[in-house]
Amino acid sequence: MSTPPRPRKIDPLNDLRRRKYEAGHGDAEAFNRQHAKGKLTARERIARLVDRNSFEEIDLFARHRDGVAGDGVVTGMAKIDGRDVMLFSHDASVFGGSLGEVFAEKVIKVMDVALGSRIPIIGINDSGGARIQEGVVSLAGYAEIFWRNVEASGLIPQLSLILGPCTGGAVYSPAITDFTFMVHGVGYMFITGPEVVRVTTGEDVTFDSLGGAEVHNVRSGVAHFLAESEEECFTQVRKLFKYIPQSCEETPPLVDATDDPERAAPGLATIIPDNPKEPYDIKEVIGMVVDHGEFFEVQPFFAMNLVVGFAHLDGKPVGVVANQPKVMAGALDINASDKGARFVRFCDAFNIPLVTFVDVPGFLPGTAQEYGGIIRHGAKLLYAFSEATVPKLTVITRKAYGGAYCVMCSKHIRADFNVAWPTAEIAVMGPEGAVNILFRRELAAGSAQRSELVSDYTERFANPYIAAERGYIDDVIEPGRTRAELVRALRIAMRKERRRSPRWHGNIPL
Repeated sequence: MSTPPRPRKIDPLNDLRRRKYEAGHGDAEAFNRQHAKGKLTARERIARLVDRNSFEEIDLFARHRDGVAGDGVVTGMAKIDGRDVMLFSHDASVFGGSLGEVFAEKVIKVMDVALGSRIPIIGINDSGGARIQEGVVSLAGYAEIFWRNVEASGLIPQLSLILGPCTGGAVYSPAITDFTFMVHGVGYMFITGPEVVRVTTGEDVTFDSLGGAEVHNVRSGVAHFLAESEEECFTQVRKLFKYIPQSCEETPPLVDATDDPERAAPGLATIIPDNPKEPYDIKEVIGMVVDHGEFFEVQPFFAMNLVVGFAHLDGKPVGVVANQPKVMAGALDINASDKGARFVRFCDAFNIPLVTFVDVPGFLPGTAQEYGGIIRHGAKLLYAFSEATVPKLTVITRKAYGGAYCVMCSKHIRADFNVAWPTAEIAVMGPEGAVNILFRRELAAGSAQRSELVSDYTERFANPYIAAERGYIDDVIEPGRTRAELVRALRIAMRKERRRSPRWHGNIPL
């Protein structure tokens, strides 16, 4: 009688290594297709974004019900500049990165960990959308993710990187997150694709012209950052982390204050043109005031009449909001109001002080703006500044007319520190418009000289001293002293007590 074969002894350690290798290497052919498109794989993206060797994968052995490893997404924890983050990265080599049941379970798990541990969550999107074969299970997975996006909003920073397709219902997760990064020629987002658009509306559009990175950075305002390559995108993310905290319960990361807080900027004294109709670049003003002239602009290609972004002042991260006289004279319109309101609310949610530079002739006139709801959209910016309880510092450089003066973080909506340059013009409207109304009969009769009336009105009303007499402006300062004044004010305002309202939430005019 033959002896039965002895069972092969399995080395647990070697078996673990084998399983990890199989789970992590997937379909080599699919990886090659990804590289042929000029795109990195899911794990390559994570490795290049986070600190070296800091990524710890979660659910590496999770499998689709048919046995496919990973189910189209890589999830885990890592560090960026030594700070903990949770991540998920769509794996387009598995089912085209489409979302199914196990995929959703993996993403939900890391989102729950991020929210419970109060650390940022980063999603790298490259997906074909819902997995049609799994029907309503896929839709349920998306809805669970959306719900967590809303729960996490204002509690932890949420970032979305669009490094491939993001279509249909999948777009709503990035839309809820705080910042969306897109790569030129690679990422695109839309609700309905070009073929559906062609059939239903007759429009013939391409993927890029419908929802490419330029469309959402320049026209729609859905995205916040535009990169030429995935590497540049990762650099932008890491740079953003220098200004934002881990959660709403922490302060933003401080840096060494190596720039002299008393540093004067004599160039500010001559930056305002003699002709009030001539433009200048507000970014030059910002650069002369903030630490080392370093300003990280957000949405630089959208609603360019309003500039928003991050900088350091005395080593402390601040959010900057500024009218841009070079574009539409710095007037506020629908898009600028939305852009500013969203940014202000992010800064307020995450304890980032606000510095506002004002040069605004008013809200943009015209039927297009009125029909589009400029009243409602302008009210969003007013609401956001009024609601904000972080330190709020305001500098009026030139024009501050009408309702736009009130909206741009005036003392009346509880700014902590308001100063003006001697060139400031604070009035209900510009001198020429005011003269046309106040002296229309005299002008029609020819009994008064327009230039003299304008000059007289400017001297009597359109200057900062009237507001300063009332206490609406704390001081009229030399432009070159702006940095020193803001640093001093910020040090004091940082000590104020922030109180949350007992109400559930207000009803912002969305």
